[in-house]
Amino acid sequence: MHIRQMCHAQRLISCVRTLRSSISRRFSTNSYPHSSSADFTTMSTAAGLTIPCKAAVAWEAGKPLVMERVEVAPPQAMEVRIKVKYTSLCHTDLYFWEAKGQTPLFPRIFGHEAAGIVESVGEGVTDLQAGDHVLPVFTGECGECAHCKSEESNMCDLLRIDTNRGVMLSDEKSRFSINGDPINHFLGTSTFSEYTVVHSGCLAKINPLAPMDKVCVLSCGISTGLGATLNVAKPKKGSSVAVFGLGTVGLAAAEGARIAGASRIIGIDLNPSRFEAAKKFGVTEFINPKDYDKPVQEVIAEMTNGGVDRSVECTGNINAMISAFECVHDGWGVAVLVGVPTKDAVFMTKPINVLNERTLKGTFFGNYKPRTDLPSIVDMYMSKKLELEKFITHTVPFSEINKAFELMIRGEGLRCIIDIDE
Repeated sequence: MHIRQMCHAQRLISCVRTLRSSISRRFSTNSYPHSSSADFTTMSTAAGLTIPCKAAVAWEAGKPLVMERVEVAPPQAMEVRIKVKYTSLCHTDLYFWEAKGQTPLFPRIFGHEAAGIVESVGEGVTDLQAGDHVLPVFTGECGECAHCKSEESNMCDLLRIDTNRGVMLSDEKSRFSINGDPINHFLGTSTFSEYTVVHSGCLAKINPLAPMDKVCVLSCGISTGLGATLNVAKPKKGSSVAVFGLGTVGLAAAEGARIAGASRIIGIDLNPSRFEAAKKFGVTEFINPKDYDKPVQEVIAEMTNGGVDRSVECTGNINAMISAFECVHDGWGVAVLVGVPTKDAVFMTKPINVLNERTLKGTFFGNYKPRTDLPSIVDMYMSKKLELEKFITHTVPFSEINKAFELMIRGEGLRCIIDIDE
């Protein structure tokens, strides 16, 4: 009996050593060069447990975010908990933080453009595992609904954007809490936190060699503008493209036109201070509508012998939307609407503009399916076809996240990267 126990103990020790070796190889930082060994130590020991961490909490509309110690619960069925490495500030965060024109929901953890590493996965998640590099996205891809199965749509029935939801889908509860009191989620991502929980269908697994401080900006605005041009407008090489609005989304649309080989990219904006920087994104000509005493669509038609081949509207202003449609050439012109107007706005144009074979299209997230398509955009950056560095104008440590809000309010720069580990 004593000998059998000793043999059993020796076999157990051997198994433990083998298991430790396996875990060490699986979470080796050589496989994930942009992750620190500390991250993997946490990931290998905290699965199934609540993780205390820092988060920037918005307690009320328009007031500075407060750095708090929050508890992040383990992921439930079809959920994933990730360690956020880098996040950036988008105008959507600012809009809902200011609570303009919609029902306020506070306290809340904002943030939806980010990159991180999977810490643990919930029941039923089979396509992701601890250590994977991911981009969380405000919309998702369940893979089962009619939209996900369609090659023409990315508007998932289950995981479509819902700005009013502050809880997870599975049980309608928050994964964030402070002293037992729940904190609301935002867009299912809430990346202004060291750790967050996201539905697995809203995570795109990416190349682990991609620098997360660059590709984190692909989770929203840049992909939206880029896809609006490449996937929806589809300009041909040598064609002309008009871009309305030269903010981040508009410049991403211009970048798409540059990549597609457009010969003329005309930027339209009421702020001429944006013109010089837009040249880096391939914009060749500029129009400030305030400089003319006639509709800008007429100005563009005169410049282009009847109209541009493609236009992309990125402001959400209803008059700009009408101009974007009416400035495209009859017979083959295509206008794409990206900007989100007020809910009561009405689009009006003469029917003859449609009958003369102009096409009007809308797009959501650039028609990209998050899980399927975002990895290829990361690869486009890795192959130097897509340039992301020129979108990034500022970087701040997590402790100074409110500076990112101040910069955006003042209209300074494009994307501000927030380093969560600093």
